[in-house]
Amino acid sequence: MTSAAVRATKFALVSTFAATCLALAPAAAKGPDSLADLATQVSDAVVNISATQMIEAKRGKGGEAMPGMPPGAPFDDLFEEFFKRRQGQGGPEFPRQRKSSSLGSGFVIDASGIVITNNHVIADATEVMVILTDGQKLKAEIIGKDQKVDVAVLRVKPEKPLKAVKFGDSDKARVGDWVLAVGNPFGLGGSVTSGIVSARNRNIDSGPYDNYIQTDAAINKGNSGGPLFNMDGEVIGINTAILSPSGGSVGIGFATPANTVAPVVDQLRNFGETRRGWLGVRIQNVDDAIAENLGLGATRGALVAGVDDKGPSKPAGLKAGDVIVKFDGKPIKESRDLPKLVAATPIGKEIELVIMRGGKEHTKAVKLGRLEDGEKVASREPGKETPEAPERTASQSALGLELAKLSDELRNRFQIKDAVKSGVVITGVDPRSDAAEKRLMAGEILLEVNQEAVSDPADAVKKIKALKDAGKKTALLIVANGQGDTHFVALPLE
Repeated sequence: MTSAAVRATKFALVSTFAATCLALAPAAAKGPDSLADLATQVSDAVVNISATQMIEAKRGKGGEAMPGMPPGAPFDDLFEEFFKRRQGQGGPEFPRQRKSSSLGSGFVIDASGIVITNNHVIADATEVMVILTDGQKLKAEIIGKDQKVDVAVLRVKPEKPLKAVKFGDSDKARVGDWVLAVGNPFGLGGSVTSGIVSARNRNIDSGPYDNYIQTDAAINKGNSGGPLFNMDGEVIGINTAILSPSGGSVGIGFATPANTVAPVVDQLRNFGETRRGWLGVRIQNVDDAIAENLGLGATRGALVAGVDDKGPSKPAGLKAGDVIVKFDGKPIKESRDLPKLVAATPIGKEIELVIMRGGKEHTKAVKLGRLEDGEKVASREPGKETPEAPERTASQSALGLELAKLSDELRNRFQIKDAVKSGVVITGVDPRSDAAEKRLMAGEILLEVNQEAVSDPADAVKKIKALKDAGKKTALLIVANGQGDTHFVALPLE
């Protein structure tokens, strides 16, 4: 074959390949031709949820139930007097409570009748009904519910096996993947919407385990508790929330990932309650100033702001000021990573924590407790006697803070609990200062400066001056609120 023929052949192959790519590009961009087969496959497993609860009826000025009368209506006083007389003369007593119904969505994960929905859909309900796609209504029993992940497990008793769907691996969902949302928006009945995964690991500050899948598939009121499917018909999330100024879909919806929900569902089915791991520490974010002050080298980890005296971390030697950078071999990039990992770890398992202390790494072994037990202990913690307050001294100023010695008068003024036994009280904050920007407030208590305890205002000022003289750029403060809960604040010294 001549060189000219070879060149002609290569050109023809390249042209064919380019034409094929151009033909495929629009098809790939527009997504699947139809979602009808997928919708048919999964829709019968999606149910409507009707939850009934009793709420207080609206009452008149005298406390009487005023049926159908909005507050401030014309002749309100006249009607109030009428109802008073009627009830005083043996007239009918209007009910003090009335029924209120809410609608949501759910889906079947077990053909025998196990249904999943959001906790907020059935919260405080006195009766829950599951409505199938064929219109059949089944009374549901609440097996268990969890407010932290916002999930509830229901059981119905159908005459024949139900259509069921299964959870998929939500960690495999990628931004840009196509998804299908099925539910009961605005009580209209089964509706299907589609879109893509817009983002992953979204934190909307709705709970301690936020890591939502964000989607632009239309999710509206009534979709809550419904499933978000991948293209294989697997549930990769429970549609839970929307971001909307109007109450309707604006293309920003949130689904709780299946990998977060599935372990909780298993616990609720097996035990009727959750059984989460517990570390027994209070944590906060690490910002750039704190990272520099503690010698972390980069902004990472979860800063220990306090250690529970009855928690598993106490005997392991953890203390306030430690930064947890690795949990059971998994790196902690930011503080919100830690609660999710701890909660998903079996109770009683001994894990390794890697912490930063004094600019060096240390490894601690901790045997996890049960979170629910820790919460019960905290709720019944007995009060303690108020110690005799030290004598009051004059206030001093530093870093935009007015500081005064802890006294009975300041305890009463700022409602400082007995649990706070030392430190100096912040009595004022300069609104133009960095302290105000970091949201320090009057009534909080300064406990430590650069992890050294302060006993009075003069001591605090002295320690801050020593840091400036040493050429330090920031002062790391430990501050407590009136309840005794502590947190770290890094303030610039310039």
